[in-house]
Amino acid sequence: MKTLQHTVPTGTPMAMTRTMIALFAFCCGAIVANIYYAQPIIGLIAPDIHLSGQTASLIVSLTQIGYALGLFFLVPLGDLLENRRLLIGTAMLSIVSLAATALARQPGLFLLVSLLLGFSSVSVQLLIPLAAHLSPEASRGRVVGGIMGGLLLGILLARPLASFMADHFGWRAVFGTASILMAAITLLLAATMPSRQPDHKASYGQLLRSLATLMASTPVLRQRSFYQACMFATFSLFWTAVPLELTQHHGLNQSHIAIFALVGAIGAIAAPISGRLADAGHTRPATLAALAVGALSFLPVLLVPSLGVAGLVVTGVVLDFCVQTNMVLGQREIYALNPAIRNRLNALYMTSVFVGGATGSAIASILYQHGGWTWVSLAGSAFPVLALLSCMRQKGRA
Repeated sequence: MKTLQHTVPTGTPMAMTRTMIALFAFCCGAIVANIYYAQPIIGLIAPDIHLSGQTASLIVSLTQIGYALGLFFLVPLGDLLENRRLLIGTAMLSIVSLAATALARQPGLFLLVSLLLGFSSVSVQLLIPLAAHLSPEASRGRVVGGIMGGLLLGILLARPLASFMADHFGWRAVFGTASILMAAITLLLAATMPSRQPDHKASYGQLLRSLATLMASTPVLRQRSFYQACMFATFSLFWTAVPLELTQHHGLNQSHIAIFALVGAIGAIAAPISGRLADAGHTRPATLAALAVGALSFLPVLLVPSLGVAGLVVTGVVLDFCVQTNMVLGQREIYALNPAIRNRLNALYMTSVFVGGATGSAIASILYQHGGWTWVSLAGSAFPVLALLSCMRQKGRA
């Protein structure tokens, strides 16, 4: 284990071994799962902490807002502070947040710790730029794609695990167990993470002020951020609303929802595929395809309502595949811009993505309660269409 704990000079790419890729992928998946455990079980959490049905989706959206705040205020520090120490400190905060979530009994306190849980889970976004830094240009897409596959598996498996555990042991057991898992992950990272001290010498205030300049002066960053924000809005909208549809319209219990979410994990195969497409120079056509197919993924249930749960499964798998494809393509483009500011570029990109995700989650309950799955489908299709139209207007890079 100690063989991986070494100092990495800034600006010196090195080969990422399969062991390191697997380690980074596992840690990313385990950490990012923290912000998705609540998504399929809000129907159990809300009445227990006295939240109404219309405000239940605040649990998910506040966690994602917290994540976006962490991305904006914490992740840029990866260009300033020693990466390993920053990552460990952030992971320790997530342990406390998960434990507090398991114990909270008042709605205000629960929503506050949900925000903190999202804020403290951004350590995953310190791992991914570090992996990109450790990888040479020729294999960066493959490495990022492999790690993103672990991240997406964490997102997708968090839902079935949470549903299954909540059904058999109660929803509080989900967060209590997650806090124990995070403690183990933190110990693993402390023992194996390579150290990296950035060369950047600016103050924290200067670092934050530079974010606006970077966004304004980097067209590729703006474009890719908008595309993925739209896609993640649809992703979060679907996965926040579909448990309501499955329980209220199709009579499924939490264990059934767990199986449904597990099937959606098939979309994780997109990560290595899209990474290789990016390395081969096919970013633009792959982006157009991901956005177009993502917009069409809601059609099965809209056109043939009798498909029922089977149609929802098709939407979930196809949508997850498209979202993951577009995510890896975007990160591959952004990580190629400037290694010295990679954490800030990633912070801006992922902040935009999770603002989109929080938007999708926030409107899910409202759309479903007023217009059922039809309104959810129409809104879910609209976001990728906006991104597709924007992408089609770009003459150069996607």
